[in-house]
Amino acid sequence: MKRKSLNKVLALMLASTMALGLAACGNDDSGKSSDAGSTPAGSSAPTGSTADAANTGSDQASTPAERQTISFSAIDVNAGSNNTGEYAQQILDQIQDYTGVNIDLSWVANDTLEEKNGLYLTSPSTMPNIITWGGTLTGNVASAAKNGAFVDLNDYIWDSEKYPNLSGMAEGVAANLTVDGHLIAIPRTRVVGRNGLSYRTDWAEKLELAEPSTPEAVYDMLYAFTYNDPDGNGQDDTIGMEMTLHTGPFDIIQTWFGCGNGWAEVDGKLVPVWMQDEYMEAVDYIKGLYDDGLMPADWATRPTDTWSDGCKKGENGVFIDVLDSGKRIWNYFVAEETYTPSVVNPDESARMTLYGAVNDRTLATAGYAGYYTLSATTLDTPEKIEAALTLLDKLNDPEMLILTQYGIEDLNYKMEDGYLVKLDQEDKVLSNNYMGLNQLLAFLPSTEAANSYIPLKRNERDQAQEDAYAAALPKAVLNPALSFLANSPTYADDGKTLDDAVTAARTQYICGAITKEQFEQAIQTWRDQGGDKIIEEVNAQFEANK
Repeated sequence: MKRKSLNKVLALMLASTMALGLAACGNDDSGKSSDAGSTPAGSSAPTGSTADAANTGSDQASTPAERQTISFSAIDVNAGSNNTGEYAQQILDQIQDYTGVNIDLSWVANDTLEEKNGLYLTSPSTMPNIITWGGTLTGNVASAAKNGAFVDLNDYIWDSEKYPNLSGMAEGVAANLTVDGHLIAIPRTRVVGRNGLSYRTDWAEKLELAEPSTPEAVYDMLYAFTYNDPDGNGQDDTIGMEMTLHTGPFDIIQTWFGCGNGWAEVDGKLVPVWMQDEYMEAVDYIKGLYDDGLMPADWATRPTDTWSDGCKKGENGVFIDVLDSGKRIWNYFVAEETYTPSVVNPDESARMTLYGAVNDRTLATAGYAGYYTLSATTLDTPEKIEAALTLLDKLNDPEMLILTQYGIEDLNYKMEDGYLVKLDQEDKVLSNNYMGLNQLLAFLPSTEAANSYIPLKRNERDQAQEDAYAAALPKAVLNPALSFLANSPTYADDGKTLDDAVTAARTQYICGAITKEQFEQAIQTWRDQGGDKIIEEVNAQFEANK
């Protein structure tokens, strides 16, 4: 189960086919919700809650006589089970009634998102009205924007009367989504201090391991979780760190060594992280984790839709990505249907520690994780554009935030002493009725504001997540070049291809498919084929903005 390294030829194959996505998951190419819904047996439509609020909102909203239909391409993070089940259509109908917009919804797996969206760029007439993108603004999207592929949102969303939620977008985030002065996207807003390291608390207690505050301590924990039988079953059946083809965890690890977030300021100049002295030290550390069998040998071909399953099933003990994923693993341990006892106290459930920053550093988010663009080709009238923006705006109202994330009152949740209490915690089929609809949410004006609308009773897991976010925030390393990259002509044309080549070479080096010299040559090739020009263009803007 624990091999020192992959066969070099296999590693080359894996690296060449590796998808470079954000840490979101899914596996179906697309699918539309079509299950007819009804109210719970023996009851009328839920009252005094989301259902009534939705109908009231619809009555109060100023909607056109004939609804616009908006096609919306969203990320599938639930392996095809999004908005499915007996009440799925009822929930979708409530959203449509509240927003006054008909939704033609399709789902795209995260692992195929880049390819699918790339096809839209080559054939603009096929674009959905609203397209969801992962990660931050890339060169091919910026290039398409320069060619007029997307609606300039500056002409619309700052109208606070029409769009009270969207107009609250942070100026800094808007700047990162602006190309040639045109705001071309709406962010999927996220907490800045969201990334970090989560680990099995009971495994650490059993092996008498302290919180891993340094990279060396993380290595020791991963080694112990791999080779020292942390679950106490006497079998060689654990690997310390969960890992898939999504390489975001490597970017987080790199910050522990002093690397920047994509780019860094070095001696007053902005440079990509692979030009920092600390970069190779960090990559060698990651290669050591791989060589010593502390992550799955086949990580580069593992899809992201089952990413956390290893930790949930007791195969892994460390999860490096967003801290809320650590909480979701902990929720899994606690849930009645999947209850997992602690290895040190069978009378209690297993738990996760959400640690955040190692060496007092972690990777900041961009303030958003993905974004929505509006097609200038298929949204060919002001009425259609306004319908798309109305949909995105109203989805951030409190009623919709609850409906899309918690479902129907008295079916999926109940109100108890003023707090929302989930009823479907252990019923995956029931929760599938609304599952995935959170992928339609921009969480504007901010995630904090959105969370304040949800009257949740905080449990220890919720509090641990909030505490971890707060601790990570002042230690989160930002990308100082983000707003400049989208307006670098060379980056718009070639940046993503060049960056992907370096990331692929990093994978090949970690897996032993190429030598360090070959990896260094790949970095030099990045510079020779346009990287140095990107650095020049980015720094010209950097100097002008000082």
